[in-house]
Amino acid sequence: MKAGLAARTGWAVLLTVLYLFLLAPVIIVLIVSFDTSTFLRFPPEGFSLEPYRQVFANPDFQEGIKVSAITAATTTALALACGIPAALALSRLRFRGRGAVEAAFLSPLLVPNIVLGLALLILFAPIPLTDTYWGLILAHLGVTIPYVVRTISAALAGADPRAEEAARTLGAGPFTVFRRITLPAIRPGLFSGGIIAFLLSFDETVISLFVSGHNVRPLPVAVLQYVEYRSDPSIAALSVCLVLLSVVAVVLVERGLGLRQSLRS
Repeated sequence: MKAGLAARTGWAVLLTVLYLFLLAPVIIVLIVSFDTSTFLRFPPEGFSLEPYRQVFANPDFQEGIKVSAITAATTTALALACGIPAALALSRLRFRGRGAVEAAFLSPLLVPNIVLGLALLILFAPIPLTDTYWGLILAHLGVTIPYVVRTISAALAGADPRAEEAARTLGAGPFTVFRRITLPAIRPGLFSGGIIAFLLSFDETVISLFVSGHNVRPLPVAVLQYVEYRSDPSIAALSVCLVLLSVVAVVLVERGLGLRQSLRS
């Protein structure tokens, strides 16, 4: 009895230390985000909400948030529009070359973002699509569609295809079957895939550095350019806001479909 209690206590202490080690950078950033100093330092001189006010008062951050939000929302909508038929074809149809098509949809995950960014810069520069919203959107689609296809495919794997067959047998057309049977079945996958796509697009830095410019500059690029010349607690405050956004997104994905099922191939 005592040995079992000691073992459980030891595991609890070990897990606590491990979690503290993993969360230590976030905890330090959270503390620094309330500092009253004009530069980043730890421990802080005092505590104030002024850094958070500076985040939303900074015109560069305001413009970056607007560009990132527009880009991420449009990218999410287009990724869902492309990902739904792709996932349906890969999950429901059997055709020659299916493996190659599936590999093509998932291949952007295997290529480093810096390589994708350089390739897109070479491709977009002559058109020109660099420093434009559509250039950013097309670039982000390459890294968001694979996740949408995977989440919807995971939702389709748990749906019963016999319901669709029964509806077709009773005279329902393809659109009616999709709207009344398939769409409700894959709604959790759509929800999770949309959140993941939005978050990935909003937070994409490396590819955005290659295809953005002075006129269209998303938030991650604006932050990098800001810290080139100064570093103050407002950067930590912005980081905390982005971490909270990520946490909310993870919770929503877990409630919608489950992280393990969402990321399962």
